[in-house]
Amino acid sequence: MTVTIYDVAREAGVSMATVSRVVNNNPNVKPQTRKKVFEAIERLGYRPNAVARGLASKKTTTVGVVIPDISNSIFAEVARGIEDIANMYHYNIILCNADKKKEKEIRVINTLLEKQVDGLLFMGGVVTEEHIQAFRTSSVPVVLCGTKDENQAMASVDIDHEAAAFDAVNVLIEAGHRDIAMISGTLQDPANGFARYQGYKRALETAGIPVRDEYVRIGNYRYESSVDAVNYFLELSPKPSAIFSATDEMAIGAIHTIQDNGLRVPEDIAVISVDNIRMASMVRPTLTTVAQPMYDIGAVSMRLLTKLMNKESTENMQVILPHEIINRHSVKARA
Repeated sequence: MTVTIYDVAREAGVSMATVSRVVNNNPNVKPQTRKKVFEAIERLGYRPNAVARGLASKKTTTVGVVIPDISNSIFAEVARGIEDIANMYHYNIILCNADKKKEKEIRVINTLLEKQVDGLLFMGGVVTEEHIQAFRTSSVPVVLCGTKDENQAMASVDIDHEAAAFDAVNVLIEAGHRDIAMISGTLQDPANGFARYQGYKRALETAGIPVRDEYVRIGNYRYESSVDAVNYFLELSPKPSAIFSATDEMAIGAIHTIQDNGLRVPEDIAVISVDNIRMASMVRPTLTTVAQPMYDIGAVSMRLLTKLMNKESTENMQVILPHEIINRHSVKARA
């Protein structure tokens, strides 16, 4: 049978109110009484009912996290930052994978809100009007994590994706490249897709290099999509001397495809990207990339959410974190 707070009170010889105070870490309990209650809890194997406590306090100390692809190491690092800060502030996490599908994202958001979470962190790509509508019907705070809405009406934590792409392409330009191709994400994605394409385009235009439509291919962020893109680039004349990839995973696919075609990286074709996943330092040659502070994005997002949940004053609702060029071996100056 389930052990109740009444059973613990009877075992310890105290009132149910005293047991409640001990369980909720109320300081107004004598040490000797606290010890008796904890001993009774241990003997009986009592576990406080989180649902009942949530109904009484109108708080569940639980945060819902929507993650677009649980198999992607980028999001795993963000989730680690979220969890560390959540633990620090005594929140539990419900982590839900949405498979980068809008319908599933909306469904998961509504499910988490039905679970009476105290706040919601949304990691994803495109924030549509349907997402915004779901967030607006929420009675709890929402923070966008590693993305932002078009009108910047929602609280968010991210990097400047356009600037990150601009800096990455400039590394190639400064190394002497002019025939620079891009493997982009979908242009409907405001961050990894459209913003990074805009950064690529601006870098070329700033350097006086023509933007060539045939030098841009759309990938789906996965390794396989870059294989098709690179095989297409190698049929062009002139073929690109450098490739900027919107993500590391596609960049690694590009490196392998270049090598599979008997060419060398970076001697024949240089490769650079954005993200700095762990595999970037494991592939050969190691991948030059723009590092997103993924752990910090998660940690800062969770801290911002705790402020909103506790109604603390918040000066900045749209936080932009710095990015950093990580120079490795997939780019070198042209002879």
